[in-house]
Amino acid sequence: MNNNSIAIIQNKSQLIKYFTDGIKNSSNQRIGVEHEKFLFNQNDLKRIDYKKIKQVFEILKDKGWKLEYEKDKVIGLKRQNQKITTEPGFQYELSGAPLKNIHLVCSENNSHFNELKEVFSSASITTSSIAYDPFNKLIDIPKSPKERYKIMTSEMPKGGELSLDMMYKTAGIQINYDYTSEEDFEKKFKIGNYLAPLTIALFANSPFNENKLSGFLSYRGKVWQETHRGGIMPISFEKVNFEKYIDYAINYPILFLKKNEKYYSPNGQTFYDYLKGNLSFLKGEKPTLKDFENHLGTIFTEIRLKKVIEFRSLDTCNFGCICNGPSFFTGLIYGSLDETYEIIKSWKKEEVMEAYLNAPKQGLNTLLNNKTLFDWGKIFLDLSKKGLEKRNELNKSGKNETIYLRHIEEIIENKRTRAEMLIEQFKKTKNLNFLVNHDENFSYSGF
Repeated sequence: MNNNSIAIIQNKSQLIKYFTDGIKNSSNQRIGVEHEKFLFNQNDLKRIDYKKIKQVFEILKDKGWKLEYEKDKVIGLKRQNQKITTEPGFQYELSGAPLKNIHLVCSENNSHFNELKEVFSSASITTSSIAYDPFNKLIDIPKSPKERYKIMTSEMPKGGELSLDMMYKTAGIQINYDYTSEEDFEKKFKIGNYLAPLTIALFANSPFNENKLSGFLSYRGKVWQETHRGGIMPISFEKVNFEKYIDYAINYPILFLKKNEKYYSPNGQTFYDYLKGNLSFLKGEKPTLKDFENHLGTIFTEIRLKKVIEFRSLDTCNFGCICNGPSFFTGLIYGSLDETYEIIKSWKKEEVMEAYLNAPKQGLNTLLNNKTLFDWGKIFLDLSKKGLEKRNELNKSGKNETIYLRHIEEIIENKRTRAEMLIEQFKKTKNLNFLVNHDENFSYSGF
């Protein structure tokens, strides 16, 4: 831990500096992808427990990964700039390194998938890269031993009725982007939020719940809307800068606090109370930048700011299509930023929010600003393609990043999302066995 992170926060300018320290040169902007997936026991499709994930981690340790602990419990792995962690219900997450282009993102995930195939085989684990656990009831899902998850399990349902579903039954893809200035941050932040309805619809991949149709194309999207501390930040529709984001974030109640290796449960007080030294259980103590960073990570909105901008509205999918979302947004965010911002900047809050709430069920048929999301999908796909062509990041075969848009092109061309393809399959088979080893059965070439 560096000295900055343990420095006591004395004033707001330190918090603003935290974000300005994240500013990158335009030539040094990177893409980081975090990819979650469900792991099931092969014999009964129950979710794996701590004993089984520990076995997976021990096998991976022999492949150059270093074990990470909380007290005496193994909670993750680290290797150079990559991390492996698990979510509250042992959803498996690879947090990739910040990389220069989508070719490298794809290659990283492809390599890791090949690494995992052998591990899962020896541990009798099967996988499904779908965004909401289609088989298991919430009550039956094993719980991670991480201290903060115990506190969250108690606290989160108080502010959103599907909060525990979010914690234990969802899996997503998160894309992390750099910003080059405060103005650049504002554009990217607004684009991510305004396009949240399109993101949910275009990447819908969670139509099932407890072995039945849920009535939604992205049930994960619906769950996150009913999650405590989730949704679209209201400030997205105002003039936004680092200070406004800070003012909004510090007025969230503290979800949990870690001090000297001890976790404290919340009592309704906000991070602002902490900044003032008014936390009743800490006797006048003030927060460090590390406390602030931890607090930022307990805000579960669709777009989130740390020292990168996190795009969090995508349903997870298999390793074959994992590059599609990152390539789509990289084209918009790094290649066609101004053109994209020009389109969305005049959209009205009420229209965006209505589309956001409708998108999990209506998918690409959802209306936004007098067009369907299907029509907006065509417009933004075209812009993304132009942006990726402008970036001109080539792989060894001399191809640019537009090769990873093929899956989205098929969705737009056929007017069918992944969720709709899965629903068709289910209607034929009358069961969900086809979802197992989803990575292999539904793989999509693009590497």
